[in-house]
Amino acid sequence: MAPTSQVLVKQTSNVRTIILNNPQQLNALTPEMASQILELLNTYEEDPSVKLVIVKGEGKAFCAGGAVSVFLNVSWKEAATVFYTAYTLDYLIATYAKTQVSLIRGIVMGGGAAFAVHGRFRVVTDDTVFAMPETALGLFPDVGASYYLSRLPGFFGEYVGLTGARLDGAEMLACGLATHFVPLEKFSALEDALCKANTGDPKIINNIIHDFSNKNPKLKEKSQFFRLKTINSCFSRRTVEDIISALEEEAYKNKDDWISWTIKTLKKASPTSLKISLRSIRTGRLQGVGQCLIREYRMSCTVIQGKVCRDFFEGCRALLVDKDKNPKWEPSKLELVSKQMVDSYFAPLDDEDWEDLKLPVRPNLTSYAISKL
Repeated sequence: MAPTSQVLVKQTSNVRTIILNNPQQLNALTPEMASQILELLNTYEEDPSVKLVIVKGEGKAFCAGGAVSVFLNVSWKEAATVFYTAYTLDYLIATYAKTQVSLIRGIVMGGGAAFAVHGRFRVVTDDTVFAMPETALGLFPDVGASYYLSRLPGFFGEYVGLTGARLDGAEMLACGLATHFVPLEKFSALEDALCKANTGDPKIINNIIHDFSNKNPKLKEKSQFFRLKTINSCFSRRTVEDIISALEEEAYKNKDDWISWTIKTLKKASPTSLKISLRSIRTGRLQGVGQCLIREYRMSCTVIQGKVCRDFFEGCRALLVDKDKNPKWEPSKLELVSKQMVDSYFAPLDDEDWEDLKLPVRPNLTSYAISKL
């Protein structure tokens, strides 16, 4: 096993295992890690001796997301370069020609979730915890999240993307974010079996994972997935304001801790983030993964540029720096976030040095679909 900074590579005959090795930070993806993994995946795709690529995290987390604190100490154009690499990496994973398996233990959040979910086989387990917590930080679910969230059952993707709700492994399988659920005590044996099989044939790989799988892991009694009827009724509304009003109507009819939590969470999130996130997910329903990434790159650059709104920097201050957990959003209310403000996140940046994300031509569009998602 050869260490390359915070990325480890294990070679087993024709199988390559990429291990995120930043456990002190829950394997948060640094710019250097993203660049290394992009280089490795490009190399493996072109190497005829590599048949299967496995991705996992060292320790008890898969990946807690991108290391967002990096963006506080660089210019917005330097940050845009980091986004460019991350988005290109996720596009490569989504269109990868070789069979790829994500072994998802522990926390998988934000950009880390995208890193896992774009893969063909997504294996979760007993301790897996998924979330897209960006709206609490002044961001939005990105790196292709508007593609896969918009394709979850009903309006479950809007619910997950706007609230940052945490899902366990069984819920990930039920909604389609995962392809398989393998009990934790069998996880190591599954990895060994995949390496021993020494094949990239998707049917064989699927059968191997299937043999280790719990086909119908039991959803917990209060699983959010059981709330899909209410979620569809409320989160299908046209605007964030309408969604909250619908939830408040439900709360009036029925006192319910989950509905109260949902309303409270939405009202605590960045109003700007909520509005751009909802439009992003809705737009993603009609776009391919490449189109989603190109649009989200525009949005991320607009966020980090900070001309329209500086909620991201305030969210980082409140949650990561001062840790008072009391962000002062500006605009402070949904009704103060104008359509013109929201529109600006979806338009090219007004800067002569800035360019849209240019993704390479990929013949394998797309290696994963929402039937497997």
